[in-house]
Amino acid sequence: MLVCVAWRLALSVRTPPRGPGELRPVHLELGINPFAEGSCRIRVGGTEVICTASVEDRVPPFLYGSGEGWVTAEYGMLPRATGRRNVRDRVGGRPNARAYEIQRLVGRSLRAVVDRKVFGERTIWVDCDVVLADGGTRCAAVTGGFVALAAAFEWLGRNKKLGGPPLLDSVAAVSTGVVAGEALLDLDYAEDSAAEVDLNVVCTGRGHFVEVQGTAEEQPFDRRRLDEMLDLALGGLEQIRARQAEVLGDRLEPLLRKAPGSER
Repeated sequence: MLVCVAWRLALSVRTPPRGPGELRPVHLELGINPFAEGSCRIRVGGTEVICTASVEDRVPPFLYGSGEGWVTAEYGMLPRATGRRNVRDRVGGRPNARAYEIQRLVGRSLRAVVDRKVFGERTIWVDCDVVLADGGTRCAAVTGGFVALAAAFEWLGRNKKLGGPPLLDSVAAVSTGVVAGEALLDLDYAEDSAAEVDLNVVCTGRGHFVEVQGTAEEQPFDRRRLDEMLDLALGGLEQIRARQAEVLGDRLEPLLRKAPGSER
């Protein structure tokens, strides 16, 4: 009993000090790679991910002659992104199962807010490389990947290669979970390792869910707990979207298609 109480007290003080519904500091920096058409460094607490968006004038074979472009993603973690050296995500030229699952998530999330008809038969590769991992790397990859993608679209626009606004909306992601019986927003590694429930939420700027990934690590959770975690996530995502809009500045609005019924 004393061990359980001590464990709960230890987790009640988050590092850095913050409440259950508070994000870690989120920093976004544009243009960190001079060679990529779009690039962004995202830091979320102790997690750091480099996102680059590269434009290629070709598409996968299934899109030949369609007039549509493609957006896809790759994800990888550097061997010393964590406390001990890990084998590279790519072994024998192929990503491991975890990296493959995450890069599919990133690709789906970005395609959900893109009109692929307006940038022609081009592929935009969004590469997300984890430099430091302290929890929430997939969420950081989605959030930073969107900023890098928007920067690449701006480059296409400057070079007269867009047929209209390519973005239907913005997109971002954040983690939530239950640790020691308490719902928390934006788990770091220590919290994630001890979580009874993990939930990753990907959502558009207009509040539409792209993906909700939830897993009970111990006991199943009920609808009340799910709603509690979703409420935390939506509050955090509003702040993250504000960070995205801030770093993109005047670049974002011309890239966004007007919502039906909005002022023109």
